[in-house]
This record gives sequence, C-alpha cells and structure tokens, in this order.
Amino acid sequence: MALPPRVYFTLHEASVRWECSLADIAGWASVGRFNIVTAIGGFPNGLQPLSGFGAVLVTDILQMFRRCGTGPTTCRLWRVRPLGQEEYVSLSEHSSGIEVTLADLLIMAEDVRRFEADFDLLRRPASHIGSTARYDWDEMYISLIRRVHEHGVPETQAEWVGEVQEWFVKKVR
Repeated sequence: MALPPRVYFTLHEASVRWECSLADIAGWASVGRFNIVTAIGGFPNGLQPLSGFGAVLVTDILQMFRRCGTGPTTCRLWRVRPLGQEEYVSLSEHSSGIEVTLADLLIMAEDVRRFEADFDLLRRPASHIGSTARYDWDEMYISLIRRVHEHGVPETQAEWVGEVQEWFVKKVR
C-alpha cells in the first residue's frame, strides 16, 4: 500500500526542489503565487482561538529572507489568516505574538503542485545532458509498461526486480 501524498513542504525543501533561494520563494509568496503558512497550536485569541494552519503575511516576515543572509532567524507574527478564511486575525492584544523560525514556515503541498504545474517545473532536463547516460531508464520503463500490458504484473517484487536487472544486463551486452 502506498503512502498518501505529502501535506506540506518546508521552505527549505521547496527551495531544493525548485533549485531557487528562500528569497525567491518569499518573493513569489508576497505577490500571491502561493501562501506561506505556519502551524498554530491552540493560541488563545478572544472569541476566536487560533489552531491549525495559518497563512502568514510575507511582508511581515520579509526581513528573514534577505539575499545577503543578514536577516533574523526568527520573527514575531502579529496577524495571521486561518486557512479557509479571507481576513487576517490581529494578534495585537498579545504582548508576545507568535514567534516563528524559518523551519516553522511551510507551503501546503497542493500549492506546491499547482505552482509546479503553472510554471512547468515538472519537466526538468535530464541530468546527463552533455554526456552519455549510463542507463537508458526511459527505454527500460517502456519495456516494463509493455510487459505489464502483455503479461500482467509479476507475482512478487523479487521477480519484478529480477526482470529489470535482466533487462539491463541484456541491454549492456
């Protein structure tokens, strides 16, 4: 049984995934490409206690994303927008606000997938451009698809792995 898809990505994970800087991510979020969110664990707030994921107004924490690396590593939030709501909730009556670090900031997976689809980030160039690929993975996948279509899926994973290995051995000869 496969695991369900991820629910969120940290900003660092998104940065590696998209091969960009944290400042780029903050910039895209600041113009509405996606939300940067943080988890809020039962924060009392008058008649509307806050709990769950809340969108962060990026301009409130923008100093954390200085390209020169001199920004603070923590910030205090004085407003947050619970996901599913349109309006930000002010936390001004609290003396300390909500402290967040870079590690606390997330992008929901559905936003990551939508952003990747919108900007065609799913098609990455092959890592072997300029040199010969050691293994022809695309041809192997085609061979597997043909095998499943014609004969079905092997009964065991070991049998499946063995067939893939055998395919590569024949291909190298």
